[in-house]
Amino acid sequence: MQKERLIPLIVAAALFMENMDATVIATSLPAIAADIGTSPLTLKLAITSYLLSLAVFIPASGWAADRFGARTVFSAAIAVFMVGSIGCALAHSINDFVAARILQGLGGAMMTPVGRLVLLRSIDKAALVGAMAWMTVPALIGPVIGPPLGGFITTYFSWHWIFLINIPIGLAGIFFAQRYIDPIRSDNPERLDVTGLVLAGVGLAGIAFGLSVAGLGLLPWPVVTALIVVGCGSMLLYLRHARRTASPVLDFSLMRLTTLRASLTGGFLFRLGIGALPFLLPLLMQIGFGLTPFQSGLVTFASSAGAMGMKPLAARIIRTFGFRRIMTINALVSSVFLAACALFTPATPLLLIMIILLVGGFFRSLQFTAINTVAYAEVQTPQMSRATTLVSVGQQLAISAGVAVGAFSVEATMALRHSPALGADDFAPAFVVVAVLTALSAFSFWRMPDDAGSEISGRKAIEISSKKGVAGAATKKASEETQDARDQRLG
Repeated sequence: MQKERLIPLIVAAALFMENMDATVIATSLPAIAADIGTSPLTLKLAITSYLLSLAVFIPASGWAADRFGARTVFSAAIAVFMVGSIGCALAHSINDFVAARILQGLGGAMMTPVGRLVLLRSIDKAALVGAMAWMTVPALIGPVIGPPLGGFITTYFSWHWIFLINIPIGLAGIFFAQRYIDPIRSDNPERLDVTGLVLAGVGLAGIAFGLSVAGLGLLPWPVVTALIVVGCGSMLLYLRHARRTASPVLDFSLMRLTTLRASLTGGFLFRLGIGALPFLLPLLMQIGFGLTPFQSGLVTFASSAGAMGMKPLAARIIRTFGFRRIMTINALVSSVFLAACALFTPATPLLLIMIILLVGGFFRSLQFTAINTVAYAEVQTPQMSRATTLVSVGQQLAISAGVAVGAFSVEATMALRHSPALGADDFAPAFVVVAVLTALSAFSFWRMPDDAGSEISGRKAIEISSKKGVAGAATKKASEETQDARDQRLG
């Protein structure tokens, strides 16, 4: 198998393990809580420790990859995640479970940005769109199949297997990574900015954790507000510090690159809207429509099927139309399918719901591929590790914000309607809100130049070839006309 296909699949397998694990626990909370002697509410707070661990350690991922080599760090991250998974399966108390989830978060924090760095350093830019198309699969499929898979395993086997199924996947990932990924490392690694790491870690942890629990009723609003305020204050101190250091852990100077800036700003809004979907849709299906978690998962899996259908076509579509046009139009199209979820009622045929989710997943997959790829169009090789870290931070904050916005919209609707209990009608405004935010991302993509990312998409080569073809046809026609004139003179 060609490297352009094999390496993305190796990285995607590891990321699938992480993305699925992050959502598979949702339907198993009552069983886990009862077994380790705590309440589901307390266990939810413990699970958010994973998000805290991610936020704290992601900023160090770029430095670690440069210092020890991307292949080594990627393999070690998988191993750490596996050890954390075993710890979760063996946990007998809430403290054990929290410690194991923090360890998993450390592995996950290194796995995603370093996995993307492995891809960028191993694949030629001309083949990057196709490679990124496969790497986005885990982010789309994991949150969708996680809940039904968790419910199935918990119901028919034991919740412990939710974590133990990571072991064979992880072992295969380490084996193939060591065998097929080149041991690329920086010749001149920068020193670790410890002060920046602390400030950024505290800032991201406060913001990500605060947004994740906002609207869920897990913590009082004053505590949530304090978390976000402290996080924002720490990030402001970090920005001041970053201007004075030569090797910041989060290099915001990369925002000067047009395509990276569009990917981060537009991608944040797009992910914010789409990130609310795995949170809102299962609740609508189960609480609003009365479906079981397993039935709900089967319905929402249509979105993943649409995402898979896009993968073979993404590179060709982007090469034909270019990043700017595709990302601008597709953001609007995706928002329409997201808003369509607001029309779902208990009387809506499940087949129609699945068709809408299927087609919507098709367009969302194309957009994620484009966003993840165009970010690195102007990034030079020495900046790759910093860029992947910055992009990963933006993604994490967007997902946390998406859940917060979705939950807040549902709560606000219930308050305005004085609804005594959550019902199907309370979800419609939330879908409209996140759809509008998704549509607003089109503005960031529209501001990119027409030839944005042409070196990656191959669009420039097509235009040059087309111009040469037109010029050749004109030359041929002129030659034929000249020959006709000569024949007339001879005649």
